[in-house]
This record gives sequence, C-alpha cells and structure tokens, in this order.
Amino acid sequence: MRVYKVTGMTGDECERRIARAIMDQLGEDTVVRADSRTGEVRVDASADPQIVVFAIDGAGYSVEAVGED
Repeated sequence: MRVYKVTGMTGDECERRIARAIMDQLGEDTVVRADSRTGEVRVDASADPQIVVFAIDGAGYSVEAVGED
C-alpha cells in the first residue's frame, strides 16, 4: 500500500469523498482506505500516484506527502 498524507480530512464524509474520487479515477476494484483520525489515505501500491494525487486534489483536499506502507 502507498500512504498519502492528506490535509483537511475531518470525518467520515471526507473519507467517503476521497475514496469515491480515487475509485472514480482508478476503478471500483481499487483498494482505498481513508482514515480522518490519522489524515492518511492508503491505496494499492500499483495505482499511479499522479492519478491518486489528482483525484484527492479534485475532491478538495491536499496531499502533503507520499510514502510506502
């Protein structure tokens, strides 16, 4: 899993919005785990990071950092 540190996530609705935006770009089979408590979004490592960042930005959030889990 690749970990994206995201600013602005404050609750369940934010988690759902980000997950939906990523799955809209990459497909329904993409594994996405968003956690507003930690501000982290985990996505399959095989997913293109540029597309994931684009999706998160498009949902109205900012990516601070990208790392591996």
